[in-house]
Amino acid sequence: MDPLDALSEIAYLLERERSSRYKSKAFRTAGAAIADLDPGILNDPVRLKNVPGIGDSTYLVIRQSLAGEVPEYLAKMRATNGPRPSELRGKLRGDLHAHSEWSDGTTTIDLMVAAALRLGHEYLALTDHSPRLTIARGLSAERLEEQLGVVEGFRDAGFTLLKGIEVDINEDGTLDQTDEMLGRLDVVVASVHSKLKSDPKEMTKRMLAAVNDPHTDVLGHITGRLVEGSRGTRPGSTFDAAAVFAACAENRVAVEINSRPERQDPPDELIALALDAGCLFSIDSDAHAPGQLSLLDYGAERAERAGVPAERIVTTWALPKLLEWTGRTR
Repeated sequence: MDPLDALSEIAYLLERERSSRYKSKAFRTAGAAIADLDPGILNDPVRLKNVPGIGDSTYLVIRQSLAGEVPEYLAKMRATNGPRPSELRGKLRGDLHAHSEWSDGTTTIDLMVAAALRLGHEYLALTDHSPRLTIARGLSAERLEEQLGVVEGFRDAGFTLLKGIEVDINEDGTLDQTDEMLGRLDVVVASVHSKLKSDPKEMTKRMLAAVNDPHTDVLGHITGRLVEGSRGTRPGSTFDAAAVFAACAENRVAVEINSRPERQDPPDELIALALDAGCLFSIDSDAHAPGQLSLLDYGAERAERAGVPAERIVTTWALPKLLEWTGRTR
């Protein structure tokens, strides 16, 4: 097995299972270290061991790969980290919520694009955070302007990187970016990240204002809850879901089914309520690393179990239809 392929796949699978970012980074660093390494060094155990960026685990993976084996580390991960089968998953064409190192993602845009291509995506929206979320290095209007120029450079046959943002919903319901910048984007995911324990009436008012904003396409992880994982758990915000979903249906704003296992947001009962209200849905990974793009498996499984029809899931749509929808009020 090619050692670079083995190291990259291990990093990908570690990201998928949401391991420590330092573990996946170690395998990506080792991959970068051997990418252009002289074959004489690569095949010399003693000299390889001394290459900066190669640790004990990555050294063993490289040596076993060069010996024509599937490394033990990779074989074990493959056995415990496989995709969940879902008929709906096969109908998804892309993902409207993903982050790069421009905000709080772990890798470059090109690695996210490579992972999307590997999954067979036709499109991926790059939705780094907006300025208010300073802890996540949210993008000012100036940095977003710079990023848009970078995004324009990513075009591949049959694939489009969409210009997007995950914009904070401010406490007054306004969106945390200028109207001019929001109007230039392909996809706007609007999410609440602060004061999740607000009074339900205030939270309802806040969310309704965002849903009624003509720039909003997707309402992201709507309760903000955490049900498992390294960050611990927290209850979701409470609001008048019937009113919010009625506004989503009226404005054709998609309710996000966030695929991250630690979120499982919305809860099942809210998916059912949104379904009855006539809402559109967007199954998104909320990926912060290349391997996490495959978390769509979990979101698709939940949506299928909830009986969400594929035709009401915007991420099953072909790109022209998707862009017609996101451009409806621009």
